[in-house]
Amino acid sequence: MLKDKIAVLYGGLSSEREVSLKTGKGIYDALIRKGYKNTVLIDVDWSIAGKLLNEKPDFCYIALHGRYGEDGTIQGLLEMMRIPYNGSGVSASAVAFDKILSKSIFEFNDIPTPNYFILGNEEHSPFYPCVVKPAREGSTIGITIVERDEEFKEAVNIAKRYDSKVLVEKFVSGKELTISIIDDLILPPIWIRPVKGFYDYESKYTKGMTEYIFETELSEEQNSYIKLIAKQAYDSVGCFSAARIDMIFDGEDAYVLEVNTLPGMTETSLLPNAARKYGISYEDLVDMIVKKCKVRYE
Repeated sequence: MLKDKIAVLYGGLSSEREVSLKTGKGIYDALIRKGYKNTVLIDVDWSIAGKLLNEKPDFCYIALHGRYGEDGTIQGLLEMMRIPYNGSGVSASAVAFDKILSKSIFEFNDIPTPNYFILGNEEHSPFYPCVVKPAREGSTIGITIVERDEEFKEAVNIAKRYDSKVLVEKFVSGKELTISIIDDLILPPIWIRPVKGFYDYESKYTKGMTEYIFETELSEEQNSYIKLIAKQAYDSVGCFSAARIDMIFDGEDAYVLEVNTLPGMTETSLLPNAARKYGISYEDLVDMIVKKCKVRYE
């Protein structure tokens, strides 16, 4: 495999382009350090099909975030071109990226998820506080916590800047936890604790604004429970290889918020941090993902 040509697909066309550039560069450097010398970086744009035809990679490592990266579109292109790639397939990627579709899957499989409704012509929410979010976006982009009627319209307008489909979710108070999974390997949970406010885009990407804590203060029984719920969510969507499940634990129930089929992969991202806690280095994690996904196509 070290002789295979690997193309790291990064950048892209979404609102998360800058984060993807960092992710892709980290993965590229890790692959070079692991001996994959025939590795190239490809900045994804509307001409990506031509770039792939020109480079003729044996494997694509998708380091994209957001639209055209996590939503099944690039996965569909690679399937059509018969190029192996990392992460989940077309259907799982599309379902996980659409928060409304994924919540339907969670409900069908009796996986706890916050109460919600799909915005139509409503001018207020039947429950407050609530979370108004675009159905198909990532990195907490376009999300607003609303506590009263007079704030609702502006929150909807913000969400609609990013997607025509808007989800209104009942706010659940509790610990925000994230659990990374690689096939049957469930990595240590991380407690996401913003220094102030809630975990929005600024808190996520501004150094020092959020604490990421492995000492979750959960009992052994609670820890087993949240891992079980995370694995059920992973399986229900049909994930493959690395994925990350975000949830809120209120002390009794774990409510799944979303499944990320292409988690952030900078060296300080949550999945690599959880892997390090487990004893897997960043370079070994990248290598593991490539090997596991390559085998899928053999």
